[in-house]
Amino acid sequence: MTGGRPGHGAGPENPSARGAYGGHDVADGAFTAAVDGLADPLNDPLPGGHTSPWFRTDTLPAAEPAPEAGHVPPPGPQQPPRAPNERYDPAGYQRDWYGPQEPSTRGPAAAPAVPASSGAPPSSGGPTAPVEERAPAPAFPAEPRTEVFDAVDAEAAGPRTEVLSPVPDGPTSVPAPAPGGRAERRRAAKARGRRSRGPAPDRSAPAAPAPVSRVEARRAARAAKDSPAVVASRLVGETFISLGVLMLLFVTYQLWWTNVRAEQIAGKETSRIQDEWASGDRRPGVFAPGEGFAIMHIPKLDVVAPIAEGIDKEKVLDRGMIGHYGEGKLKTAMPSDKKGNFAVAGHRNTHGEPFRYVNKLNPGDPIVVETRDAYYTYEMASILPQTSPSNVSVIEPVPAGSGFDKPGRYLTLTTCTPEFTSTYRMIVWGKMVDERPRSKGKPDALVG
Repeated sequence: MTGGRPGHGAGPENPSARGAYGGHDVADGAFTAAVDGLADPLNDPLPGGHTSPWFRTDTLPAAEPAPEAGHVPPPGPQQPPRAPNERYDPAGYQRDWYGPQEPSTRGPAAAPAVPASSGAPPSSGGPTAPVEERAPAPAFPAEPRTEVFDAVDAEAAGPRTEVLSPVPDGPTSVPAPAPGGRAERRRAAKARGRRSRGPAPDRSAPAAPAPVSRVEARRAARAAKDSPAVVASRLVGETFISLGVLMLLFVTYQLWWTNVRAEQIAGKETSRIQDEWASGDRRPGVFAPGEGFAIMHIPKLDVVAPIAEGIDKEKVLDRGMIGHYGEGKLKTAMPSDKKGNFAVAGHRNTHGEPFRYVNKLNPGDPIVVETRDAYYTYEMASILPQTSPSNVSVIEPVPAGSGFDKPGRYLTLTTCTPEFTSTYRMIVWGKMVDERPRSKGKPDALVG
């Protein structure tokens, strides 16, 4: 729309430009209402209709007749063509664009109205058509209209009020926006969208007051920090927890994993010894430390473990094998010797624990030592529940405290006691009762 602005078009300062468009007032805010109404597609005007707040219809005469042929319009700004019964409201245009204006006390006085009956010629000379003076159109007050669209809108935003144009008998009416303008309607629409997600948070609770100064902020920060005592106790607690986890892992390693590994190693050594016997590659003689040369069977305890030379902890005992006292002052006889004491040692706990339950043996229970050439069967004779580790007399040819009083072919088993400690030694003695060559098969203790 290219209508003139205040000072350039119709207005109090330019009465000549008002002409047939009239000078009636329009309700305040009509321009804002028209712009907001364009945001809603339902308010778009029908073809040929007007929604501008500066055009008003009234009981105006019909459109001006078309110019005669050959008529040349005078130079100067031309008024836009207007439709019948349509007028332009410059005062409303000025209020919508520039806001309410103070009444001007300065400006040109309105030109005196010329009566229609007087035919006074204009100053420029020449007869002119009489000017008809029209009375201003009556102003009608705005009528509020309330519409409730549906239950959801009524709950979320409440009823909506529209103010219709005060111009009667017009072709269209411009609804005024809800109180608060377009921003308020957008917030109401967002509130309706959030209503389906859940209730709005309760904002009635008072917010925590913020520190009013930097000093108070620093004090609040220091108060939020943990005290040295709390930090120290936390470190101590974390240290104990870490130590507890480490101890649990160590216990699991000692009681479970060492047995798994030792049984695997002892089983492989037993298979190797049996394979050598079957192939006949090696003959009895002197054995190197840690070398397996025999297999011990304890049927009552379901024990089958290899016997190696020496009692070294890492090379023999921790590998799940039974060690033979065969070095230095602790050297003892072999099963094949005609007289002597065949003394061995083994773990009672962890690392395969072959002597875990030797305390459950009773007199007469068989213990078989298998070698490359024969099976040597011993019967359990007596037990010494506890003695000092330095008591080496228990492995002498005639062991002290065993009840044997003369030389013979004896067997001595030594292990640690109590369980899971190495404070003392437990001793079990046996006496040979049978020697059976391998060519004759297994003894009755292994067959039954």
